[in-house]
Amino acid sequence: MQRTTLEKVEPVAEGVVQLLLRGTDGPLSPWEPGAHIDLTLPNWLTRQYSLCGDPADRDTYRVAVRHDRLSRGGSEYIHLFLTKGRTLDVSVPRNNFPLLPAPEYLFIAGGIGITPLLPMLKAAVESGAPARLLYTGKSRATMPFTDELQTMHGSRVRIHTSDTHGTPDLAAEAAALGPETLVYCCGPTPMLDTAETVFPAERLHLERFRPAFREFAPNAPFEVHCARSARTVQVGAEDSMLDALNHAGFRIPSGCREGVCGSCEVTLVGGEPEHRDDIGAPPDRMYSCVSRSLSPALTVDL
Repeated sequence: MQRTTLEKVEPVAEGVVQLLLRGTDGPLSPWEPGAHIDLTLPNWLTRQYSLCGDPADRDTYRVAVRHDRLSRGGSEYIHLFLTKGRTLDVSVPRNNFPLLPAPEYLFIAGGIGITPLLPMLKAAVESGAPARLLYTGKSRATMPFTDELQTMHGSRVRIHTSDTHGTPDLAAEAAALGPETLVYCCGPTPMLDTAETVFPAERLHLERFRPAFREFAPNAPFEVHCARSARTVQVGAEDSMLDALNHAGFRIPSGCREGVCGSCEVTLVGGEPEHRDDIGAPPDRMYSCVSRSLSPALTVDL
């Protein structure tokens, strides 16, 4: 973990505040566009937020937080109780949503989904590739960083508000897509679901704040063989692999517990996992908060 001091907390749109976190022990860990951090709050909750500042700035991290009406205690605490000067622990940045090289980019942001895309757009423009942003929201007043984006990028940014323009036509965007254009999309679930139906899957990259609804077979118990410690942990049908490992004394970090942040990653050595995450686990990794096993046992590097 990295120790930071909250240097600034200020509104940037209706229901949205930005936090500027300054490292207290020297330069902060480097990061690339698309990365996020785990932020440990004084009320003992840990929440994940996309970094939306400048990767070249090693002194500070910037995140933005929307006050969720269905808050589980994270955004509500930040908006109502968090004050300038507090010392906060943050994780080393992780990136499950990296910006890949491409000859052209289309970025589509919905509301607070602008946060990972803001530094992506800057990096794409600096690479010399044609890039544009479609930024959607209920109204301009609810959309953070609109002025900053238009000042920096001018006509590359198109602001689309539903109170004036209705629902954005993503099918029309897909029809006009260049043959090698990569699409990066982040925002509310209905927008992401639509994007998945209209854009070519091999060129679409998206990040969800909530897991997509999917159905799986009923949970079955399985064993986890921990290779380095020569121990076996039983995972009951009602238990998550994460909880079983933590109860057995293995300190597995966790954040979202929904399979979208990646903080509970474990290295897979053997067995057939059932990936239930929304990140897209590589073959030798799995996310223990939601994923399970299709074989009677898994072997992990613990």
